[in-house]
Amino acid sequence: MDELIDKIVAFRDERNWSQFHNPKDLAISLNLEASELLELFQWKSSEEAVDQKRDEIQDELADVMYYALLMCHDLGIDPSQVLLNKLKKNADKYPVHKAFGSNKKYTEL
Repeated sequence: MDELIDKIVAFRDERNWSQFHNPKDLAISLNLEASELLELFQWKSSEEAVDQKRDEIQDELADVMYYALLMCHDLGIDPSQVLLNKLKKNADKYPVHKAFGSNKKYTEL
């Protein structure tokens, strides 16, 4: 993960883009890229979108990860650790014996 983040930061820094990458603008960019990902599914079934737009989906996922990992770097957040922490929180909210096979929110279980 560190090697990947180092490459992302080097890409940005080679272009002198850090001046534009404050947390607010990175969050906006992350959301815009996620919206572009979502747009690929508009008016299609999930299967159709994946079959027809797989390359574009990969590109948009890469853009989302780019901004998420850049934000982690700039804010001093360890992405592996926060993901593990969130999995633990979600495991507590959604215990297997209550959540298995259910799409209910934890407040409804």
